[in-house]
Order: sequence, then C-alpha cells, then structure tokens
Amino acid sequence: MGLLDSFEKGLERAVNSAFAKTFRSGIQPVEIASALRSELDKKAVVVTRDRILVPNSFTVRLSPADDERMRTLGTTLGEELDTLVHKHAKSQGYSFAGPVSIALERDDQLSTGTLRVDSATAEGRVAWRGVVDVEGKRHPLLKSRTVIGRGSDADITISDAGTSRKHVEILWDGERAMVRDLQSTNGTLLNGRKVTEAALAPDSTVTIGRTDIVFRVVAQAAPPKPQLPADATRAYDLRDGGPLR
Repeated sequence: MGLLDSFEKGLERAVNSAFAKTFRSGIQPVEIASALRSELDKKAVVVTRDRILVPNSFTVRLSPADDERMRTLGTTLGEELDTLVHKHAKSQGYSFAGPVSIALERDDQLSTGTLRVDSATAEGRVAWRGVVDVEGKRHPLLKSRTVIGRGSDADITISDAGTSRKHVEILWDGERAMVRDLQSTNGTLLNGRKVTEAALAPDSTVTIGRTDIVFRVVAQAAPPKPQLPADATRAYDLRDGGPLR
C-alpha cells in the first residue's frame, strides 16, 4: 500500500462515503493530507546524520466554500490530519522542533477546489544546542569551554581510570566546536585518529581511555529573535566542521 493510500484509508474513518459525495466539486480531505505530506517533504532540512528537521506549524488556506464544508467535520478532520502528519514524519525519520499545530483558515482570494499550505518551524526560528553523550548520559554544553576527565574538578567527570584528571576540553561557541587534548597521559582520539586539537563536526566521536564521547548538535524551539541589520548577519553551516572563529 502506497503512502497516499494510507492517507485515504485513515481519512475514511473521518468522512463516510455519503458525506464525501458532497465534496465532489471542491477540496477533498485527502487532498489536504497530501498537501501537508508534500509540505513536510519539501521543507525537510538535514541537521545531522540522524536528524531531519521539518515544520511543526501549518496553516491550510481554503476557499470560502471549501472552508465551510470542511468545518462541518468538526474536530474529527483536525485529529485525523494531526495523526497522519505524525505518522508520515515517523516513517520518514523526520523530527519536529516543537508541538505540531494544524489550522484551517478561510482565504477569500482562493477559488473553490484550490488550497495553499503555509508552514513554519518553531515559530519561525530554531536554536541550536551543542551536547555530548557520555556513558549513557547527555550533557548540554552550557559554557564555551567544557573540561572532561576523571577528576572531581572537571566539568564532566567520568569513571574511566584510563583517563587523566583533566583529559580533554570541548570548545563550543554556539555554531562550531573544537576538541583539544589537555596534555593527557594516554592521548585523545577523534573518530579513531589521534589528535591534539581539531575541529569537531556533529556526530563525531572523541575517545579518551575506554570512554567514547559523542558530540551532537540538536535543534530546540526558541522565541523569535529581533532582526539584525544585513551587514551584521553571518551564515554558518553546522555540518562542515570548520574551525572556530
């Protein structure tokens, strides 16, 4: 069964055959589902190897006649569309940066039988957070310099006796990261290669002693940020692993 067939099967629970006949000359509920699926696929952004971010806020704009017909379905249509959006996201490995919302709005500029979908991700903005996964626990990088080692004075203390008290540090400026060995006894590996200092790309693995430290960049919802002047903005690519500036 194809994906669109799955949409149709799910929507059959919301719209019985007799009621669906009234939609012959206008938008069908399945067309809204298909448009939402298309919007997810079109706006999907690869953040890391295992994280693809998609919009979580949708506004479906309908002609006055179609809007009136769809509203006769009450909350049932909205619930079905929400379920199907989540199912499609799960099947494709997509992630939402916040709760999903789907709103149907009347648009007097649209003709009967046409629709438009507008979408946004986390109210138009996503904040990026650097984290490290160590010994089954996730630690957010809250400072520009995070020291990891077995000493109690390290920012992240690990139990591995094969590591130095202050073994390695992770530098994070909100966009890019670096790893730096702190003259440890046994050295530091980055993705299996010994390093003293190196750029740290998302999903990289730093090994100290017998402990793996996985660096990740995760998306989180954030309030809108004031617009900066054009000459004050800079573009960054979190995936290229370039050096800190």
